[in-house]
Amino acid sequence: MAEQVLVPKQPSSKSKSVLLNKVDDLITFLNETNFDTIANEKSWAIDPNKKKSEFRNYEDNPRKKAVEEFYKNQHENVTYDFVLKQREKYLKFDKCVMTIWDMLHYLDQIVDESDPDTDLSQLEHALQTAEAARKAYPGEEYDWMHVTALIHDLGKVMSVKDDKLGFVGEPQWGTVGDIFPVGCKFSEKNVFYEYFKNNPDWIDSRYNTKYGVYSEKIGLENIYLSWSHDEYLYNIAKNQSNLPFEALCMLRYHSFYPWHTGGDYMYLCNDKDIKVALKWTKIFNTFDLYSKAHDLPKFEDCADYYKAKIEKYFPNPVKW
Repeated sequence: MAEQVLVPKQPSSKSKSVLLNKVDDLITFLNETNFDTIANEKSWAIDPNKKKSEFRNYEDNPRKKAVEEFYKNQHENVTYDFVLKQREKYLKFDKCVMTIWDMLHYLDQIVDESDPDTDLSQLEHALQTAEAARKAYPGEEYDWMHVTALIHDLGKVMSVKDDKLGFVGEPQWGTVGDIFPVGCKFSEKNVFYEYFKNNPDWIDSRYNTKYGVYSEKIGLENIYLSWSHDEYLYNIAKNQSNLPFEALCMLRYHSFYPWHTGGDYMYLCNDKDIKVALKWTKIFNTFDLYSKAHDLPKFEDCADYYKAKIEKYFPNPVKW
Protein backbone atom coordinates (compact mmCIF):
# COMPACT_ATOMS: atom_id res chain seq x y z
CA MET A 1 0.00 0.00 0.00
CA ALA A 2 1.36 3.41 -0.92
CA GLU A 3 2.40 5.46 2.09
CA GLN A 4 -0.10 8.21 2.78
CA VAL A 5 0.66 11.63 4.18
CA LEU A 6 -2.33 13.72 5.11
CA VAL A 7 -2.15 17.78 3.55
CA PRO A 8 -17.85 3.21 32.97
CA LYS A 9 -20.70 4.31 34.08
CA GLN A 10 -19.28 5.35 37.48
CA PRO A 11 -20.92 7.38 40.29
CA SER A 12 -19.92 11.02 40.17
CA SER A 13 -18.52 11.33 43.68
CA LYS A 14 -15.36 12.88 44.98
CA SER A 15 -14.47 9.62 46.67
CA LYS A 16 -13.79 8.08 43.24
CA SER A 17 -11.13 10.71 42.58
CA VAL A 18 -9.02 9.62 45.54
CA LEU A 19 -5.98 7.77 44.25
CA LEU A 20 -5.62 4.14 45.23
CA ASN A 21 -2.78 3.65 47.69
CA LYS A 22 -2.56 -0.12 47.90
CA VAL A 23 -2.00 -2.78 45.28
CA ASP A 24 -4.91 -4.67 46.86
CA ASP A 25 -7.14 -1.65 46.24
CA LEU A 26 -6.28 -1.72 42.55
CA ILE A 27 -6.98 -5.43 42.28
CA THR A 28 -10.33 -4.92 44.00
CA PHE A 29 -11.16 -2.00 41.71
CA LEU A 30 -10.38 -3.98 38.55
CA ASN A 31 -12.30 -7.01 39.77
CA GLU A 32 -15.37 -5.04 40.80
CA THR A 33 -15.55 -2.67 37.84
CA ASN A 34 -17.76 -4.15 35.13
CA PHE A 35 -16.12 -2.87 31.98
CA ASP A 36 -18.55 -4.91 29.87
CA THR A 37 -21.44 -2.95 31.38
CA ILE A 38 -19.65 0.29 30.64
CA ALA A 39 -18.93 -0.74 27.07
CA ASN A 40 -22.48 -1.84 26.37
CA GLU A 41 -24.19 1.15 27.95
CA LYS A 42 -26.87 2.28 25.52
CA SER A 43 -26.42 5.95 24.81
CA TRP A 44 -25.71 8.08 21.79
CA ALA A 45 -21.99 7.77 22.56
CA ILE A 46 -21.79 3.98 22.45
CA ASP A 47 -22.91 1.83 19.55
CA PRO A 48 -25.62 -0.47 21.00
CA ASN A 49 -25.40 -2.78 17.99
CA LYS A 50 -21.68 -3.50 18.33
CA LYS A 51 -20.50 -6.04 20.89
CA LYS A 52 -17.35 -5.50 22.92
CA SER A 53 -15.70 -8.47 21.17
CA GLU A 54 -16.23 -6.75 17.81
CA PHE A 55 -13.97 -3.81 18.64
CA ARG A 56 -10.30 -4.09 17.64
CA ASN A 57 -11.20 -6.99 15.35
CA TYR A 58 -8.26 -7.27 12.97
CA GLU A 59 -9.45 -10.37 11.14
CA ASP A 60 -13.08 -10.14 10.02
CA ASN A 61 -12.90 -6.48 9.10
CA PRO A 62 -13.17 -4.64 5.75
CA ARG A 63 -10.17 -2.50 6.74
CA LYS A 64 -7.99 -5.49 7.64
CA LYS A 65 -5.59 -5.25 4.70
CA ALA A 66 -4.90 -1.55 5.22
CA VAL A 67 -4.56 -1.91 8.99
CA GLU A 68 -2.19 -4.89 8.68
CA GLU A 69 -0.03 -3.01 6.18
CA PHE A 70 0.11 -0.12 8.60
CA TYR A 71 1.35 -2.32 11.45
CA LYS A 72 3.85 -4.04 9.18
CA ASN A 73 5.41 -0.66 8.42
CA GLN A 74 5.28 0.42 12.06
CA HIS A 75 6.82 -2.74 13.49
CA GLU A 76 9.61 -2.87 10.92
CA ASN A 77 10.60 0.78 11.18
CA VAL A 78 10.09 2.00 14.75
CA THR A 79 13.43 1.35 16.42
CA TYR A 80 15.12 2.69 19.54
CA ASP A 81 17.22 5.07 17.43
CA PHE A 82 14.16 6.24 15.48
CA VAL A 83 12.40 7.15 18.72
CA LEU A 84 15.39 9.16 19.96
CA LYS A 85 15.54 11.09 16.69
CA GLN A 86 11.81 11.88 16.75
CA ARG A 87 11.99 13.06 20.34
CA GLU A 88 14.84 15.36 19.41
CA LYS A 89 12.84 16.69 16.48
CA TYR A 90 9.53 17.33 18.20
CA LEU A 91 10.17 17.94 21.89
CA LYS A 92 11.72 21.32 21.19
CA PHE A 93 8.14 22.54 20.63
CA ASP A 94 9.30 24.89 17.90
CA LYS A 95 6.88 24.09 15.06
CA CYS A 96 4.12 26.62 15.58
CA VAL A 97 1.96 28.33 18.19
CA MET A 98 -1.76 27.53 18.17
CA THR A 99 -4.51 27.22 20.75
CA ILE A 100 -5.93 23.80 21.54
CA TRP A 101 -9.31 25.00 20.27
CA ASP A 102 -7.91 25.98 16.89
CA MET A 103 -5.94 22.74 16.60
CA LEU A 104 -9.11 20.71 17.13
CA HIS A 105 -10.64 22.34 14.07
CA TYR A 106 -7.42 22.15 12.06
CA LEU A 107 -7.21 18.37 12.51
CA ASP A 108 -10.69 17.69 11.20
CA GLN A 109 -8.98 16.48 8.01
CA ILE A 110 -7.36 13.36 9.52
CA VAL A 111 -8.67 9.79 9.54
CA ASP A 112 -6.51 7.25 11.42
CA GLU A 113 -5.33 4.42 9.12
CA SER A 114 -4.49 2.13 12.06
CA ASP A 115 -8.01 2.09 13.54
CA PRO A 116 -10.24 -0.81 12.47
CA ASP A 117 -13.31 0.57 14.27
CA THR A 118 -13.95 3.98 12.78
CA ASP A 119 -13.47 6.16 9.73
CA LEU A 120 -14.59 9.34 11.47
CA SER A 121 -12.53 12.51 11.40
CA GLN A 122 -10.47 13.35 14.47
CA LEU A 123 -12.86 16.12 15.56
CA GLU A 124 -15.83 13.77 15.33
CA HIS A 125 -14.05 11.06 17.34
CA ALA A 126 -12.82 13.64 19.87
CA LEU A 127 -16.37 14.82 20.54
CA GLN A 128 -17.64 11.26 20.86
CA THR A 129 -14.95 10.37 23.38
CA ALA A 130 -15.33 13.57 25.40
CA GLU A 131 -19.11 13.37 25.62
CA ALA A 132 -18.95 9.70 26.62
CA ALA A 133 -16.58 10.64 29.47
CA ARG A 134 -18.74 13.59 30.43
CA LYS A 135 -21.87 11.43 30.54
CA ALA A 136 -20.28 8.84 32.83
CA TYR A 137 -18.37 11.36 34.97
CA PRO A 138 -20.50 14.55 34.83
CA GLY A 139 -19.17 16.29 37.92
CA GLU A 140 -17.04 19.43 37.80
CA GLU A 141 -14.37 17.53 39.70
CA TYR A 142 -13.91 15.51 36.51
CA ASP A 143 -13.79 18.37 34.02
CA TRP A 144 -10.09 17.57 33.51
CA MET A 145 -11.17 14.16 32.17
CA HIS A 146 -13.58 15.78 29.70
CA VAL A 147 -10.78 17.96 28.35
CA THR A 148 -8.37 15.02 28.20
CA ALA A 149 -10.86 12.98 26.20
CA LEU A 150 -11.42 15.85 23.79
CA ILE A 151 -7.74 16.52 23.07
CA HIS A 152 -6.25 13.03 23.36
CA ASP A 153 -5.47 12.61 19.64
CA LEU A 154 -4.23 16.11 18.80
CA GLY A 155 -0.66 14.88 18.47
CA LYS A 156 -1.71 13.43 15.13
CA VAL A 157 -0.93 16.84 13.69
CA MET A 158 2.49 15.32 12.98
CA SER A 159 0.84 13.45 10.10
CA VAL A 160 -0.04 16.69 8.37
CA LYS A 161 2.24 18.30 5.82
CA ASP A 162 2.05 22.04 6.32
CA ASP A 163 5.17 24.07 5.67
CA LYS A 164 3.67 27.20 7.20
CA LEU A 165 3.15 25.46 10.52
CA GLY A 166 6.43 23.56 10.39
CA PHE A 167 5.03 20.04 10.04
CA VAL A 168 6.63 17.78 7.45
CA GLY A 169 3.91 15.13 7.13
CA GLU A 170 5.20 12.11 9.03
CA PRO A 171 3.97 8.73 7.76
CA GLN A 172 1.13 7.48 9.90
CA TRP A 173 3.12 4.45 11.03
CA GLY A 174 5.30 6.92 12.93
CA THR A 175 2.47 8.80 14.59
CA VAL A 176 -0.54 6.56 15.29
CA GLY A 177 -1.45 2.98 16.22
CA ASP A 178 -0.78 0.88 19.31
CA ILE A 179 2.39 1.80 21.18
CA PHE A 180 5.09 -0.32 22.81
CA PRO A 181 8.42 0.14 24.61
CA VAL A 182 11.60 0.31 22.56
CA GLY A 183 14.97 -0.63 23.96
CA CYS A 184 13.80 -4.01 25.22
CA LYS A 185 12.28 -7.23 23.90
CA PHE A 186 9.07 -6.84 21.87
CA SER A 187 6.04 -8.42 23.51
CA GLU A 188 3.94 -11.07 21.81
CA LYS A 189 0.93 -9.13 23.15
CA ASN A 190 1.46 -6.58 20.37
CA VAL A 191 -0.91 -6.90 17.41
CA PHE A 192 0.74 -8.33 14.28
CA TYR A 193 3.74 -9.27 16.43
CA GLU A 194 5.32 -11.29 13.62
CA TYR A 195 6.39 -8.16 11.75
CA PHE A 196 8.82 -7.17 14.50
CA LYS A 197 11.13 -9.87 13.18
CA ASN A 198 12.17 -7.47 10.42
CA ASN A 199 12.95 -4.67 12.88
CA PRO A 200 16.72 -4.10 13.28
CA ASP A 201 16.32 -4.09 17.09
CA TRP A 202 15.11 -7.70 16.93
CA ILE A 203 18.70 -8.93 16.48
CA ASP A 204 20.43 -6.14 18.44
CA SER A 205 21.72 -7.59 21.70
CA ARG A 206 21.37 -4.22 23.41
CA TYR A 207 17.61 -4.19 22.89
CA ASN A 208 16.33 -7.76 22.46
CA THR A 209 16.39 -9.01 26.07
CA LYS A 210 13.57 -8.80 28.61
CA TYR A 211 14.87 -5.60 30.23
CA GLY A 212 17.14 -4.34 27.45
CA VAL A 213 18.46 -0.91 28.45
CA TYR A 214 16.13 -0.75 31.46
CA SER A 215 15.91 -2.42 34.87
CA GLU A 216 13.18 -4.12 36.86
CA LYS A 217 10.48 -1.74 38.17
CA ILE A 218 12.22 1.25 36.62
CA GLY A 219 8.87 2.98 36.11
CA LEU A 220 7.08 3.69 32.84
CA GLU A 221 7.99 7.36 33.00
CA ASN A 222 11.61 6.30 32.61
CA ILE A 223 11.21 4.17 29.48
CA TYR A 224 10.98 5.18 25.85
CA LEU A 225 7.72 4.26 24.19
CA SER A 226 7.38 4.05 20.42
CA TRP A 227 7.12 7.56 19.08
CA SER A 228 3.50 8.51 18.53
CA HIS A 229 0.87 11.21 18.85
CA ASP A 230 0.37 10.00 22.44
CA GLU A 231 3.95 10.73 23.44
CA TYR A 232 3.93 14.08 21.66
CA LEU A 233 0.75 15.38 23.29
CA TYR A 234 1.68 13.93 26.68
CA ASN A 235 4.87 15.98 26.67
CA ILE A 236 3.00 19.08 25.51
CA ALA A 237 0.44 18.71 28.30
CA LYS A 238 3.10 17.87 30.88
CA ASN A 239 4.95 21.10 30.11
CA GLN A 240 2.19 23.49 29.04
CA SER A 241 -1.04 22.63 30.88
CA ASN A 242 -2.62 22.42 34.32
CA LEU A 243 -3.92 18.90 33.77
CA PRO A 244 -3.42 16.49 36.72
CA PHE A 245 -1.24 13.41 36.74
CA GLU A 246 -4.21 11.13 36.05
CA ALA A 247 -4.87 13.02 32.81
CA LEU A 248 -1.24 12.73 31.74
CA CYS A 249 -1.44 8.96 32.23
CA MET A 250 -4.52 8.80 30.01
CA LEU A 251 -2.79 10.80 27.28
CA ARG A 252 0.43 8.80 27.32
CA TYR A 253 -0.83 5.25 27.81
CA HIS A 254 -4.25 5.03 26.12
CA SER A 255 -2.72 3.27 23.08
CA PHE A 256 -0.41 1.05 25.16
CA TYR A 257 -2.59 -2.02 24.59
CA PRO A 258 0.03 -4.72 25.26
CA TRP A 259 0.23 -3.24 28.79
CA HIS A 260 -3.22 -2.08 29.87
CA THR A 261 -5.10 -4.84 28.02
CA GLY A 262 -2.46 -7.52 27.36
CA GLY A 263 -1.02 -7.36 30.87
CA ASP A 264 2.60 -7.40 29.71
CA TYR A 265 5.54 -5.16 30.69
CA MET A 266 4.41 -5.14 34.33
CA TYR A 267 8.02 -5.93 35.28
CA LEU A 268 8.95 -2.39 34.17
CA CYS A 269 6.26 -0.76 36.30
CA ASN A 270 6.70 0.90 39.68
CA ASP A 271 3.98 1.19 42.32
CA LYS A 272 2.59 4.43 40.89
CA ASP A 273 2.16 2.84 37.48
CA ILE A 274 0.19 -0.02 39.02
CA LYS A 275 -1.83 1.97 41.55
CA VAL A 276 -2.66 5.05 39.49
CA ALA A 277 -1.73 4.95 35.80
CA LEU A 278 -3.29 1.57 35.05
CA LYS A 279 -6.57 2.44 36.76
CA TRP A 280 -7.15 5.72 34.95
CA THR A 281 -5.95 4.41 31.61
CA LYS A 282 -8.45 1.55 31.77
CA ILE A 283 -11.24 3.96 32.65
CA PHE A 284 -10.31 6.27 29.80
CA ASN A 285 -10.22 3.48 27.25
CA THR A 286 -13.87 2.63 27.81
CA PHE A 287 -14.60 6.04 26.32
CA ASP A 288 -11.93 6.10 23.63
CA LEU A 289 -12.60 2.62 22.25
CA TYR A 290 -16.26 1.90 22.83
CA SER A 291 -17.63 5.31 21.81
CA LYS A 292 -16.80 4.68 18.15
CA ALA A 293 -20.34 4.76 16.78
CA HIS A 294 -21.72 6.84 13.95
CA ASP A 295 -24.34 8.52 16.15
CA LEU A 296 -22.57 11.82 16.62
CA PRO A 297 -23.04 14.65 19.10
CA LYS A 298 -23.74 18.10 17.69
CA PHE A 299 -20.72 20.32 18.00
CA GLU A 300 -22.79 23.46 18.51
CA ASP A 301 -24.50 21.89 21.53
CA CYS A 302 -21.31 21.45 23.52
CA ALA A 303 -18.82 23.93 22.04
CA ASP A 304 -19.20 26.58 24.76
CA TYR A 305 -18.59 24.06 27.54
CA TYR A 306 -15.40 22.66 26.04
CA LYS A 307 -13.99 26.01 25.01
CA ALA A 308 -14.23 27.24 28.60
CA LYS A 309 -12.66 24.08 30.00
CA ILE A 310 -9.81 24.19 27.52
CA GLU A 311 -9.04 27.74 28.57
CA LYS A 312 -8.99 26.57 32.19
CA TYR A 313 -6.41 23.85 31.64
CA PHE A 314 -4.51 25.43 28.73
CA PRO A 315 -4.59 29.15 29.62
CA ASN A 316 -2.01 30.02 26.95
CA PRO A 317 -1.63 29.14 23.27
CA VAL A 318 0.35 25.93 22.86
CA LYS A 319 3.84 25.68 21.41
CA TRP A 320 3.70 22.66 19.12
